[in-house]
Amino acid sequence: MALSDLIAALMFLGVVAYAIFGGADFGTGTWDLTAGRGDRGDEVRAQIDRSLGPVWEANHVWLIYVLVFLWTGFPTVFVAIMNTLFIPWMFVALGIVLRGGAFAFRKFSSSYREAQIHGIIFAASSIITPFFLGMIAGAIASGRVPLDSSGNVWTSWTGPTSWVGGVLAVLSCSFLAGTFLAADADRYGEPDLAVMIGRRVLVVGAVTGAAAIVAAVTLELDAESLASGLHGPGLPLIIMSAVAGAFSLWRLANRRWARARVGAVIAVASIIIGWGVGQYPDLLVDQAEISQVIGARSTQIGLLIVFCLAAVTVIPALIWLYVLVNGKRWAADAGAH
Repeated sequence: MALSDLIAALMFLGVVAYAIFGGADFGTGTWDLTAGRGDRGDEVRAQIDRSLGPVWEANHVWLIYVLVFLWTGFPTVFVAIMNTLFIPWMFVALGIVLRGGAFAFRKFSSSYREAQIHGIIFAASSIITPFFLGMIAGAIASGRVPLDSSGNVWTSWTGPTSWVGGVLAVLSCSFLAGTFLAADADRYGEPDLAVMIGRRVLVVGAVTGAAAIVAAVTLELDAESLASGLHGPGLPLIIMSAVAGAFSLWRLANRRWARARVGAVIAVASIIIGWGVGQYPDLLVDQAEISQVIGARSTQIGLLIVFCLAAVTVIPALIWLYVLVNGKRWAADAGAH
């Protein structure tokens, strides 16, 4: 493997991680928005706070990681993406900021009405952010981001693939988050809440599967280059995603929440990796190959060194965070409540 390909693969690893951890994070907003009123709605929102509270700030590390790799390793591509797609990126940035502030402030609101307002902002921004990230991915996948930044600032990200990508991103995040919430509710000693969430996740999963079929048809018509790659090297990963998604639905139907969560993670990871494999060696579909836009060799070596340093410092810290949140100590503390 060429060093340029390795750098691109390490960057895409961050995309996969953000899709999983950030996706589960964003997806909770949909569940917050649809929780309803009354005691049952309060229970769902309380579970969201328990599940999300310890880790939500850590999930955006992956987005920072991807952007740093992109502007350092592939500066011309970074410029092209940001210039052509600056409008959806503004919505993404606005959503992340509003979401973080609302999630924090609603816990310390002085009145129920104020908490409601912060809750609405949290839920709405949790949907807006993955939607526009999906639209950005759709613009790149359909070859609408030229390397010379000459793309139209409106039509580049409003094609059919972008719209489908935005909807599929929101649905996938909701499905992923639902499996996490059901598993956490069961572990927290709330089996009835887990069953209620699990039933809703089944519906979300079925809708997500239907949206994936629509996305496949859209790619055939609007993103031929990527579709061709998905017929070849990316096909096994697409099949794996479908199988994992079906497995997750099966486990949900049998109330095996933890196993359903594993299936959902594999399904999302497989579809994202399949996208990357399908468009390889292009970094911008139909516009630029990895080897054509990689930075200087010294920069590549520097990025590789930074990744190795992060692998022995940041990654273990993140793993330990999730161990503490999901381990026996946390479960025992939850049981005491």
